[in-house]
This record gives sequence, C-alpha cells and structure tokens, in this order.
Amino acid sequence: MTVTVVVAEDHLLVREGLRQLLDGGDTTVLATADDLPSLQAAVTEHRPAVVITDLRMPPTGTDEGIRAARWLREAHPDTGLLLLSQYLDVGGALALLADGGRGRGYLLKQHVTRPDVVRRAVREVGDGGCYVDPDVVELLVHRASSRSRLAALTSRELEVLAQMAQGRSNTAIARELFVTYRAVEKHINSLFAKLGLAEEDSVHRRVAAVLMYLDEQP
Repeated sequence: MTVTVVVAEDHLLVREGLRQLLDGGDTTVLATADDLPSLQAAVTEHRPAVVITDLRMPPTGTDEGIRAARWLREAHPDTGLLLLSQYLDVGGALALLADGGRGRGYLLKQHVTRPDVVRRAVREVGDGGCYVDPDVVELLVHRASSRSRLAALTSRELEVLAQMAQGRSNTAIARELFVTYRAVEKHINSLFAKLGLAEEDSVHRRVAAVLMYLDEQP
C-alpha cells in the first residue's frame, strides 16, 4: 500500500531532495511546506499518512517539529510524524516520544542521503510503529549507563570529579577540598574503578571520567 507523505523543511535543497527521494514506488509526496503554518495547512488539506518535518524551522526556528507532533496528536491522531534533526538532540527525541512512540520517528539528517533508511523509517511510522535513529539509541544507552555509574560514586568522589571537570590538578583539588594529596589520589582511583575505566593511560581515564560527568549536567 502506498504511504502518502507531506514534507516540511525550510531548506529548499533538503526539501526537494526528500520529495524526489520519496515520490514514487510505495510512497507519494502530496505536498511540501517550509514553515509550521504551511505544514498545518497542508496536513489539513491532504490528510497524509506521514509528516516528515524538520525539528527547527520558521517561524521561530526552535521547536516547530515538536509543536507539530503535539498538534497532530490532537488534530490528526492517525497521522504519523518523522522528525528530522541536524544534530544529535536527545532532548528533542525525548520530547517527541513524551506522549508515546506510536506513529513517531526520529532521524538524523545525515541519513537522509540513504533512501533505504528514509523509506524504512517512513514505512515504520506510517504503520503506527516507532523509529528512532540508531545513533540516538546508542547515545541514550550511553547516558543511562553513565547515570547508573555516577550514582555509585560517593559525595566526596563526586566533588573530586567536579573539580577535575574544572581542569584542576590533584594538588589544586586537595587544596580546594582541604584534604591531602594522597586522599585525592585515592578518591580518583576509586571513581575510575566505579566508572568502569580500565587502567590505561591516566590522561585518557581522566578525560573519559570528566566527559561522563559533563554528559549528565543540565
């Protein structure tokens, strides 16, 4: 069965590229739009099975894709939505799926050049399923793992890690926290072990620990 589509993207080349990629075979593009109001008008007129929309586009260039998803849930609950994003945006992915994953998809624009990936995502969403870009899944898994590992750290180890994230040396950390240099070394070795950082190059472990910490900060 043919899946009907409306494409919303403010960049002309991307919009036309998607239209040419999808208009034929088991998908048909009914209309295109370059901002949220024109997207809503096109959906109201054509009633597509799936909307493909950029996460950010006019009029504000912030969260139009998320607003479109919420509007569809209320006005056209049977219409699926595939959200496109230029960068890995976990917040955008979670906001998209906040009211359920049925008929929702999240795809990075870097994969738009792969017709098989785009068509598979459109079909999945059109069938009422949920499609999430594998790169986003990998990041979400990484974050969940980081959270569980950071939760195992003591309050003092978290303080030491926070100081490390500010670029302070062990000597500076000891001075800031009013502890001995040896105590700082002990806390660092302990947090390395709890974070699952193998005994490789000490600089690598230090950077990896800081990245895990910063990844969890607001």
